Amino acid sequence: MAPNPVVRTVAEVMSSPAVIASASETIAVASARMAERQKGSVVVVDGERPIGILTERDLVRFNATGKAAADTKVSEWMTQPVDCAAPELSVQEAFAGFAQGGYRHLPVVDHGRLVGVVSLRSLMAFAQVQPVVHPSTIEAPAGLEGVIVAETEVGDVRGLEGFYHYRQYNAVELADKLPLEDVWHLLIDGHLPSVADREAFVAEVTPLRVVPPSVAALLPALAASSQTVMEAVRSAMSMVGAAEGYQPTLDIDAAERRRNALQMCAVMPSLIMAIHRLQQGLEVIEPRLDLGYGANYLWMLTGEEFDHDKGRAVEQYQITTIDHGFNASTFTARVITSSGADVAAAVVGGMGALSGPLHGGAPSRALALLEAIGTAENARPYLIDHVTRGDKIMGFGHRVYKTNDPRSTFLRGVAERIHADKIDFAKVVEQTVVEVLGELKPGRNLYANVEFYAGVVMDHCGLPPELFTPTFASSRVIGWCANILEQAADNRIIRPSARYVGPPPPESVPDPR
Repeated sequence: MAPNPVVRTVAEVMSSPAVIASASETIAVASARMAERQKGSVVVVDGERPIGILTERDLVRFNATGKAAADTKVSEWMTQPVDCAAPELSVQEAFAGFAQGGYRHLPVVDHGRLVGVVSLRSLMAFAQVQPVVHPSTIEAPAGLEGVIVAETEVGDVRGLEGFYHYRQYNAVELADKLPLEDVWHLLIDGHLPSVADREAFVAEVTPLRVVPPSVAALLPALAASSQTVMEAVRSAMSMVGAAEGYQPTLDIDAAERRRNALQMCAVMPSLIMAIHRLQQGLEVIEPRLDLGYGANYLWMLTGEEFDHDKGRAVEQYQITTIDHGFNASTFTARVITSSGADVAAAVVGGMGALSGPLHGGAPSRALALLEAIGTAENARPYLIDHVTRGDKIMGFGHRVYKTNDPRSTFLRGVAERIHADKIDFAKVVEQTVVEVLGELKPGRNLYANVEFYAGVVMDHCGLPPELFTPTFASSRVIGWCANILEQAADNRIIRPSARYVGPPPPESVPDPR
């Protein structure tokens, strides 16, 4: 008989003592205490009794507002009331509770006294050392959900935790603190740049913004013959690869693959704005090499001196969308690379996947939802009718996240900081969606995803809806290229299998006479 499995408890995996703060202390003091202890939360206490909790996610939302941490009280941003766990609770029970409540940190209380904190990460770390039984036959679910197809150092999405990262860094924190060029360097070269690295990298990539002359000459015809910006830019990106003589990744070294990748990333924003202006009957505005990524993007849109806050807001959106695990477009780019094709072919394939309304095509549809609702008073009746008919609510729900999408939370703060025109209305709609689903679809927890507030930010910054998906592509190309370089460096062609379910073969072919 097999021995009984050992039951692990919360007391064995919790962090003790907990990092604590009082409700009257400032965000600056509490966050410094968290950083010193390298913990992801601080428990707000009244004596020994927990009354709230302040987490990394709360700090990300706070930082996006631009308010002074030294002047803001913990009580203004903590989550309250707070659920707690008992030390004798089993790890399995705790993990189920985290999943059900969407938590990432829980205070551990023993007879009314705070004794520690248990985090989802500690539970995940415990789960990782448990024995895993691999089936002899792999049955892939529809959409390959949950199937691991490769190892990567580029980044990851932890849907249960509501967290994603580029390399080893929190992606939202990178968007909050750094310019896009630094994050680009991180994704392509594997580490954040020093001051000297940054200067060298910027000097290397900014000249690559210029569209090759032979391609520039063809842009008016491409713009005229294409229905959308994405259609024309896909063709133009392929032309850049041809004009620059890109060779199959299988036949070139790492340095040349990197040069190709950098050009793809640098030239795409220029092509997007050139095609857009040509389709509007306007002259192309050449990129400026003295501006940062987001500021140059808006410059090429209008040719006017840019608003710093809007330029930064667009760039922060672009940073949050650089990479997001093995999504449809990234996986497509890696599959194409695995065949040994050139970098441009892989990027163009990624663009094709991104153009779909269930992937990169969603931001404009999320904004269209707000426009269709029209007024705050109409939100409830509109959404009740929408949900009753079983229609999809664009801008809500995500294939991976089972809690708040950290990108949405961050971009809501960005929209508030720049006083976006539709932010107050968007927050009313978000809350109404939650309420309506709670009434009509109990247990179906849908949270706003990145597209919902991305549309609000881009609309306020002057980007028309037809540029929402191309703007998504303008930064996601960096994530594609990081994955392309990783795939090419240690390649094996991706060749899955399928189960045939048609009529049984072989059947005789009828005589055509």
